[in-house]
Amino acid sequence: MEAAPHTPPASEREIMSWDQLGEAARQLAEAVVESGYQPDIVLAIARGGLLPGGAVAYALGVKNSCAMNVEFYTDVDQRLEVPLILPPAPELIDLDGSRMLIVDDVADTGRTLEVVRQFCDGKVAEVRTAVLYEKPASVVKCDYVWRQTDRWIDFPWSAAGPVAGGGGAVA
Repeated sequence: MEAAPHTPPASEREIMSWDQLGEAARQLAEAVVESGYQPDIVLAIARGGLLPGGAVAYALGVKNSCAMNVEFYTDVDQRLEVPLILPPAPELIDLDGSRMLIVDDVADTGRTLEVVRQFCDGKVAEVRTAVLYEKPASVVKCDYVWRQTDRWIDFPWSAAGPVAGGGGAVA
């Protein structure tokens, strides 16, 4: 099978395993606890943030969780001009006193996190962000980061690509 266009060689990529996902989610949750922050809600950014968001919510004991789908990447290292919130967007009603933790897989440009944070502004009392990986070019400096990298990341849930139709192997 040929590599997708613009896909860096394996020697230039971060490779995350399923075991590392578990470790990373636990360490992010520990960092949240150590900081004294107690989120009432965990918001996972779909699709890449769904698994880390759920794992972090479990590790924190937070049952109130939701997801928000934002499209930005269209293929490996190819993105739309601006991130788009896809329906259905969560209705953040009667949450003005709540603390929210937004979780995603990676803060690459940070623009997706920026859009989601702006969406949440004024609807909750406080928002913090947690990611597995943060890149130096991110416009959002996340509150909780498992690892810093400037390399392309192969996540265990997307590295093999779809089983049937539906597009590329992009989170």
